[in-house]
This record gives sequence, structure tokens and C-alpha cells, in this order.
Amino acid sequence: MHRTVLLLALLVSVAVARVPAEDSSWSKPFTPFRIAGNLYYVGSEELAAYLVTTPQGLILINSNLESSPALIHKSVEALGFHYSDIKILLISHGHFDHCAGSAQILRETGAKYYVMASDVSVVESGGHTDFHYGNDKSMWFPSAHVDRSLHDGETVSLGGVTLTGHLTAGHTRGTTTWTLDEQEGGLTLHVVIVGSPNVNPGYKLVGNMEYPQIARDYAHGFGVLKGLPCDIFLGAHGGYFGLAAKFARLQHGDRDAFVDPAGYKAYVADREQAFEAELARQSGGAARSHRKPSPGL
Repeated sequence: MHRTVLLLALLVSVAVARVPAEDSSWSKPFTPFRIAGNLYYVGSEELAAYLVTTPQGLILINSNLESSPALIHKSVEALGFHYSDIKILLISHGHFDHCAGSAQILRETGAKYYVMASDVSVVESGGHTDFHYGNDKSMWFPSAHVDRSLHDGETVSLGGVTLTGHLTAGHTRGTTTWTLDEQEGGLTLHVVIVGSPNVNPGYKLVGNMEYPQIARDYAHGFGVLKGLPCDIFLGAHGGYFGLAAKFARLQHGDRDAFVDPAGYKAYVADREQAFEAELARQSGGAARSHRKPSPGL
């Protein structure tokens, strides 16, 4: 199972031009469902979005593509909740496949937008200030105003529910891994929603004048990920954690399908080794590895 998850992670599609919306797994509808406690899945087949319900409204994590709000809206309503009750919008990081729908969702719901401080300029500029993709028009997206800039370890609370934002930078300057605890069957389950630990094709880890500390940030991020307690392993892309396979198990009665601490550790270790191999290659080192940088935005 863990090998399957890692292979899926390596196959996450990320063409540097936008993928065709009508037939891409990035925009293909996926059955919305409850993961555990008050945490639900409302994303597409590959681009993950999560809904956290509280007595005082809803928290949405990730707005995805510019075309995604309609899918998210439909998924939220299908679960019996009101899209208009979204009070807070969060994201995993400032790439178009995770935040291009934010401007529309904010207009439609009046939600407040909370973003890790290091990604605020990217989000508010519509991608123009991204360290790698800033000059690539295909990666731009509708800009959106950020209501609150977050910093590493800060929490977001609503209706008695608290999420913690962990800065796991490198993929973007403000890549955020979200954690929260859920109650299920009398147990407290630690949930980790990985922002992205991937080194995209073309990223310069050595001598990057636009992002000089990129390698140091990646290394720090892996340290953070390895230190997080994890029962339920989730992420910004379904391929990170084997969404489809685990959902199939859930449908067949496996209530613990998404409880995967071993899979989480294996995924983080694999991505760290891929980062280290790419860093060694760019540094002129002799290290060799079968792992390649994962093409995941």
C-alpha cells in the first residue's frame, strides 16, 4: 500500500501550462465524504480541498483552480452544509492549483482569507511575485485580498475548533502544513494536511538569487514534518496520500482507511531523500538516487 502511495505521489501531474479543465483529474469531481469527526473532503479527484465544520460556521482549506468553486460549492451542499456559511478560507500554498478559486469564493461567501505571511504577496499579486513562476502568465491567477497574515505555529480558531499552521517552506516561501485533532470512536486522531514538500522541475536549490534560502527552508520543513504526530495523513494533492484507494476502502467498510501514520512517515522520508538527491546533483555531488523530484504544484 505504501509503495502505491509513493508511486501516486511521483505521478502527480503538473504541466507548466494549465491542464485542460474538462478532462483533467485536477477538475474531475470526486464524491464528497466525511474523513473523521468534523473534517470532510470537498475537492476534486486530484486537487484536495477540506471542509471543517463548527457551530459558528465552516472553514475551507484550498480553493484550487479558477474553475473549482462551483465543484466545491456543490460538494459542500451535497454534504448537507451551506456554502454561504464558509467563514474562513485557508490554503496550502500560493500556486494557482490551490488558490486560483479564492477570489470567487471570497466574493460569494464573504469569508475571511488567512494566508501564511510569506505567500501573501504572491496571493495578492495573482502569482506575479512568485519566486519561480512570476513571469509565467500561464501560472497567474485572480488576485485576492488577504485579511490575516499568519506566521509559523499560529492557530486559526472558529466555533471551538482550532487548526495550527506550520511553515514548511521551500515549495513556496509560505507553504503551510495544517494540523488539527479530530474525535472519532472515542479516540483523538492527529490530522496532518501536508502543504507540499516537492521540488518542482526547474527549481534552483543552489545559487537561487530570487530565493537564496530555499534549500535551508526545505530542510527546515522536513524537520517540521518529521516532528508532527500523525494519525490521519492528508495533503494538498490526492496523490500524496492515496485518496482514491483509501476512499475505496472506506466505502467497503474500513472505517480506519485514512489512518496511516506509517504511510505518512514513508511519504515524508521519500520526499526528503528526493530533495537531498536533487540538492546533491545541483551541488555537483556524486550522490545517486532512483528518486526524482516530484512534479507536484
